[in-house]
Amino acid sequence: MIARRPNHLRIAASAVLTLVLPCVFLLVDRSFAQSPPSQQTQPNAPRQASPSPQQPSPAAAPANAPEMDMHESPLPLRTNVTAVPVRVVVRDKNGHAVSTLQREDFQLFEDGKPQTISNFIVETLPSLSRETLQSPSGPVQSADAKPVDFLPPSRFVALLFDDAHVTLQDLLVARNIVMKYLDDGLPATGRIAVFTVSGQDQVDFTDDRPKLKAALAKLIPRANIGDMSLGADECPPMDYYEADQIQNKNDSEALQVAFDDTIHCDPGIQQDISSSGAAAAAGQGQSGLSPSDVQRAQALVQATATRIDQQGSTYAEQVFRALRGVVGRLSALPGQRNLVLISPGFIFPDDRDEYSTLVDQAIRQNVFLNTLDARGLYTPDMGDIAQRANIPDPTTVGIRHTWQLALQQEQTDLLRYLASDTGGFSFHDNNDLAEGIRQVASPPEAYYYLAFSPENMKFDGRYHSLKVTLSTKEKYTIQTRRGFYSPSRHGAPVDVAKQDIEDAVFSQEEQHGLPVALQTQFFKTDAENAKLSVLAHVDLAHVHFEKADGRNQNDLTVVAALFDRNGNFITGTQRVVQMRLRDETLQKLAQTGVTVRTNFDVKPGDYVVRLVVRDSKAAQLSAENGVVEIPY
Repeated sequence: MIARRPNHLRIAASAVLTLVLPCVFLLVDRSFAQSPPSQQTQPNAPRQASPSPQQPSPAAAPANAPEMDMHESPLPLRTNVTAVPVRVVVRDKNGHAVSTLQREDFQLFEDGKPQTISNFIVETLPSLSRETLQSPSGPVQSADAKPVDFLPPSRFVALLFDDAHVTLQDLLVARNIVMKYLDDGLPATGRIAVFTVSGQDQVDFTDDRPKLKAALAKLIPRANIGDMSLGADECPPMDYYEADQIQNKNDSEALQVAFDDTIHCDPGIQQDISSSGAAAAAGQGQSGLSPSDVQRAQALVQATATRIDQQGSTYAEQVFRALRGVVGRLSALPGQRNLVLISPGFIFPDDRDEYSTLVDQAIRQNVFLNTLDARGLYTPDMGDIAQRANIPDPTTVGIRHTWQLALQQEQTDLLRYLASDTGGFSFHDNNDLAEGIRQVASPPEAYYYLAFSPENMKFDGRYHSLKVTLSTKEKYTIQTRRGFYSPSRHGAPVDVAKQDIEDAVFSQEEQHGLPVALQTQFFKTDAENAKLSVLAHVDLAHVHFEKADGRNQNDLTVVAALFDRNGNFITGTQRVVQMRLRDETLQKLAQTGVTVRTNFDVKPGDYVVRLVVRDSKAAQLSAENGVVEIPY
């Protein structure tokens, strides 16, 4: 089992987001509520709507709602719930990301039908600076103020070693390559974890290189079921590929090879042949065999194929379980999420449920699955097959050669499809594993965000296929998702709002649908404890209100969440601020705004602050990031 903390983090966060704790305070001048009516019109008075007999759904923005800050958002397409975002990485023949393409170079298809690209953004990866981490209201303030010395984690790379299939030689090579990658230095915003299919010798996300290298040094193959090893020393000798051909594909050639092998290796059959004087007929199919010998050979073939197939399937399912576990772990982290499977590849039965479940989970949770073929440039060692004494009939060497080539292709295809189906990158058929780990573990230098609005979008959660092509003459490769699920927005508005907020909390993208400023303050109560305040200031002059019963109505949901320096969720609180304001009160608050303060009891250390604010009328949402370093 994978040692992880995926689901309980998100579940804990969901539970926290439903609480209204007493440590959150609304800082509003109470005199506003008692002010006499005023006839003066404020120049920046908030937008007000005419009285309406029915309140619109919180998920639907009124027609006169202000369209604010759309251009300032790094990913403006996320503000439209009917727009489908498509991340595309274009690479040249050397594997480097291309950043010079324009909107007209792309063609986008949904379920085979061409779509109009409504949004187009070229994203490069600038180095994060201290300035980019400061909140709109200024830098971190504190009684013991000092410059922030760390950058919040924004990229998480989970290295999953397939120690159930990899050979010792390939594992040692891959392990050394990863250690060299760590020696070259981790980016300040990167965190790496080491996971294994067996669940042994793992370390969660960290930037502690000695800790990561100590875990890597312990890695060994836990269950070697390499190319021709599984069941090869038994009678009949049989590997997982041959068993799969017999058990799941009913391949007549594989059945005959296994039958002939059984005749040659089974002592009981050989004794019957010798005692009947039919030794000369040995090796000539079923000639000279008694009916009981034929039945015995057939039974041995079927029993061996069934057992080997079940054993191999168990190892394959173990890999899928490990992959799903790591995807779940990544889903509870903010920022860019990359999973790197380091494996020689493997095969699994025709039942594709395990595969489909994994791909669906990765796409839904925005995890990019990358693969690194631990074999490098792999060439089957056919001479070793021909010389094995436990393969009794040398005439089957040619057939086994064909199987070995087919097995290699299936293993490579699996790694390639796992990456392509989730929008990731596959590195295979190449001995430069140092370059491979760089490509699969590092973010691309550039990528594109495309978006389109499907016609007649139905909120039914149905899967739609996607295809992106280029009209350029250059030979580029495209890395992108192969499909998407339409949103399931038919639930209650409160459930939609809750999901929107939770998704925003566990993202690291800033959104600016509402005019919100984040500020943090802290002071130490003693040597081991501190108070941390997160202040969210909302400019009500640009918030839309609905007029009902003579009051200006809107609700603000304010969530403040803390993550540690490695991106692990610590705690969070939620406050729903209900506003039912008279006109004169709203005009005054338009000048001052509203500030919501959230207090946390914390220990000294480094923290990432995530602030999410959502209103109930126009369903606008803002999300801001901040960092705090509380000295020891």
